[in-house]
Amino acid sequence: MDSGPGAAPTHSSPPAIDGSGEPSVHRDAKGVPIVGTVISTLEGTPNTNEFHFVIQGEGVKKGQFVQVQSPTGPVLGVVVELSRSNRYFERAESVAEYERLGVLTAQFPTAEWEYMVAAVRVQGVLNGAHLARSSLPVAPGHPVHCASDDQLKTLLALDEHGLELGTLLHHTLPIKLSLSRLLQKHLAILAMSGAGKSYLAGVLIEELLDRPPAKGRIAVVVIDNHGEYAGFKDSPYRARVQVLDGAKMRIGLRHLSASQLAEWSSMSAVARRALDAHVSALKKRVKETHNPEGLDELIEGVRSDAGLNKKENVRGPLLEALEELKYLRVIGAGDSFKPADVLKPGHLTVIDLSGVDSLRKKQILVAHYGRKLFRQRKKGLIPPYVMVVEEAHNFARERAEKHNALAKPIIETLAREGRKFGACLCLISQRPVQLSTTALSQCSSNIVLRITNPFDLKHIGESCEGIDSRMLDSITSLRVGEALLLGEATGAPVFVSIRKRRSQTAARGESLEKLAQEFEDKNKRKEDEIEAFL
Repeated sequence: MDSGPGAAPTHSSPPAIDGSGEPSVHRDAKGVPIVGTVISTLEGTPNTNEFHFVIQGEGVKKGQFVQVQSPTGPVLGVVVELSRSNRYFERAESVAEYERLGVLTAQFPTAEWEYMVAAVRVQGVLNGAHLARSSLPVAPGHPVHCASDDQLKTLLALDEHGLELGTLLHHTLPIKLSLSRLLQKHLAILAMSGAGKSYLAGVLIEELLDRPPAKGRIAVVVIDNHGEYAGFKDSPYRARVQVLDGAKMRIGLRHLSASQLAEWSSMSAVARRALDAHVSALKKRVKETHNPEGLDELIEGVRSDAGLNKKENVRGPLLEALEELKYLRVIGAGDSFKPADVLKPGHLTVIDLSGVDSLRKKQILVAHYGRKLFRQRKKGLIPPYVMVVEEAHNFARERAEKHNALAKPIIETLAREGRKFGACLCLISQRPVQLSTTALSQCSSNIVLRITNPFDLKHIGESCEGIDSRMLDSITSLRVGEALLLGEATGAPVFVSIRKRRSQTAARGESLEKLAQEFEDKNKRKEDEIEAFL
């Protein structure tokens, strides 16, 4: 006869209980704690890809790494799901009847028959310092242990001298990633608004600035849309930080061709050919006189061109396009940013675009200086660098008309070719589905924080290698400060708890309550001053 309303448990007998009423801790012959026992299930496990084990105690968490000894070496795996069972609550009709009588928990040892089962995805077998593919399943009945730090360092290909982003979730192991593995083939940081993208980028920048010269340093350039990185100028790193005001930045006309000017404005092919002669003449004059000239001189030259006076259908649209560029206030007599003078190993350059309202002006600045950086890096004039692009979907949108995607070509070029020259990209976006597939697919490493939009999740699943449906489901429940790291930077996809910033930079943007309070206080002071004056 059954001792309760449910069927007998199919996987395990209840865990042993010590005198305190808590599950006792089992240890193997070497005294190492055992967290569970491998079981055989109806799902066909254990197999070479997955196994299940009954948990002993409450110490196992989803995302935790475990290991089981096998004849070929320790089999490492990660807990991908947990389920809880109890024989007394398996049959709904019996539970309802006993609860009506109020005797279920009073008359039967329900707590003793509760158990948890963990599903584990196999990562591989450790063979010395190498990780090999698992060719045999683990044996039912074998004890399961927590993976050691040394095993995890081998599994995850961690670098003792790498960039420390945080700790492995549910472990105490610091996640230190190789500079080359993380950045050389580009990095994407993807998350919804408020999930901690900029904070994580700040941690990464700190690691790059703190890196000693003996370990190899690179320069950092940040395309800052909202002024979130300008605060580094007031941090302990201030001596190695330069912030450039995008609203005051200018591109030297003598460095531009007629084709580039035509690309940045609404200009026909006929108008471009007419402009080409004037741009060439302007460059020749500047070279001879050493007097810099800007758009005003170019516009005046077009306006006074006697030959164009007879071609009003060309002259009018050309002048209109040049006036449009002049209105943007982005082209001047000379460049305001000389990469060779600014970019240094272990230094940060922030291009602050928070004061620029025009998206076209932002696009032009990123397109020009992105191209200039890459060109000078190929010539060896500047050190290896990483260009961090905030709101990358605004600069390299997947589906956008050419005049609204001026920076897209250089970002995609860097994504395809930059690694060969030490020109690295870090793309940060809250709308992965809108980001260029070409650029995103070239990012060999991805750090994904919390995302709930189903279209973005689907796009991540299709663009990022090594991610499965269970991981995608976990992304929606990540807390602020937690991230999924996958790709070439690490040997296996892992969940990471991002470390705290070493410097508190003054990011712009206050709470809504504070902004509202400051507005009312300001108005009240004005009213008080007016009243006192009267």
